[in-house]
Amino acid sequence: MKQFLLSAWEVLEIVVIATVTVFLVRTFLIQPFLVSGASMEPNFSDGNYLLIDEITYRFREPARGEVIVFRYPNDPSTYYIKRIIGLPGEKLSIKNNQLTIFNNQKPEGFNINEDYIRSDIKTAGNIEVLLKDNEYYVLGDNRYYSYDSRNWGPVPKDDIIGLARLRLLPLTYLKAFAAPRY
Repeated sequence: MKQFLLSAWEVLEIVVIATVTVFLVRTFLIQPFLVSGASMEPNFSDGNYLLIDEITYRFREPARGEVIVFRYPNDPSTYYIKRIIGLPGEKLSIKNNQLTIFNNQKPEGFNINEDYIRSDIKTAGNIEVLLKDNEYYVLGDNRYYSYDSRNWGPVPKDDIIGLARLRLLPLTYLKAFAAPRY
C-alpha cells in the first residue's frame, strides 16, 4: 500500500508541475492562435495555427510591419490578427489608394514599402487620422477583404496580446516570422 501511495504522489506531483508550467507559459510567454478569415492572405490563411509571443512587448514597443494579435476594440472577447502600419504620434492619410505616413522624422510624409502584399493590392479609403500616444493603426495584408483600422479606428496598446512568431500548422507552411525593416 505504501508503494502505491508513493507512486500516486509522484504522478500527482508531475501533473501539478505540468499544469502550473503550462498555465505560466500560456499566460505570460506564448499563446496559440487560430487564424480565421482571409484578411491576412497570402501570408496567413484561414486555419493557420500560430504561436503568439506575449513577452516581447514587455521589453520594447511594437514596430511597424509586425503582425500582431489583439482584442478587437469594440468587443474585447474577439481577437484579430493584423499588421502594424501606423505608430503612436503619427498621422496617416489614405487617399486615392495611397497610404502616406507623417511623423517627426519625416514631417513631409513617406510611403512604406509593403513587399508583403501583392503589387496589385491597393489601400482603399479616404481617411486621415492622428494617432495618440498609445494607439496603433493596423491593416490586413489582403486589403480588399480586411476589416481593420479603416473601419473601426486605431488599436490601443493595452489591447495588443502579442506578436505572431511561428506558424505551426499546416506543417507544410511551418515558418518563423520577423518584422520587415523600413
